Amino acid sequence: MVNKDNQQQEQEIKKAIRKTYSKIALQENTNNESGASASCCGPTCCSGIDEAAGSPTQAAAVVGYETTELESVPQASILGVGCGAPVKFADLQKDETVVDLGSGAGIDVFLSARKVGTEGRAIGIDFTDEMLERARRNAKEGGYTNVDFRKGDIEEAIPADENSADVVISNCVINLTTDKVKAFKEIHRILKSGGRLVISDLVSDGKTPPPKESIDLKKWSSCIDGALTKDDYIESIRKASFQNISVLEERTYLEEDTPEAGGRKLISIVVKAVK
Repeated sequence: MVNKDNQQQEQEIKKAIRKTYSKIALQENTNNESGASASCCGPTCCSGIDEAAGSPTQAAAVVGYETTELESVPQASILGVGCGAPVKFADLQKDETVVDLGSGAGIDVFLSARKVGTEGRAIGIDFTDEMLERARRNAKEGGYTNVDFRKGDIEEAIPADENSADVVISNCVINLTTDKVKAFKEIHRILKSGGRLVISDLVSDGKTPPPKESIDLKKWSSCIDGALTKDDYIESIRKASFQNISVLEERTYLEEDTPEAGGRKLISIVVKAVK
């Protein structure tokens, strides 16, 4: 039986996340110098490198996107949010089907679509209506014929068939979920046998998340309070029956003395695992 207090808190967290990312999706001037200012997961929001990040395009470069890649996608898909560039590590092949969880305005979907080709498929999943509307508009204006954007809650039921995806990617989104194991089990369900997940995300250096009664909804929406320890994050993937789990990249994202960090050092990692 689900504890009613826990269930209510989960709904409050999801409501806060929707509100935060809805505001970001509705920003008109995506590459002005204000960047993604509405409290989000991204270097312009909480990493202390605002001056280096600057516009959303510059912020995307800070976390690992190549300039030539950014020039190849609709500019309105670049929001300056995220903590890495998972497509760089996904080794996408022609004709593959890739699913991006928390796809936002579509940047990783569009990058993936170019790599898998016209016979491949790039599917974005998001639960924020405004993000989906923006992504679909970007796809239409960009003339993409091999992309699809679907609404779904990734820890409840990813809107994709069982054993249908070759690759699942995500950029600083799993940490926003309230039950990481459920999210990873859903990923496992939709992946084909031998399929792979490649995820950029935030974890802590060893200090556990704040207790539930101390959760700050703004910090959760900023990818702070929901971040597990690195060991617990990897264990969540293992509990979902994945194998060959490896950390492909690891770098400091927030030092523990940064005010937004809540006394925990946060690390950006890229994790790969296989079904």
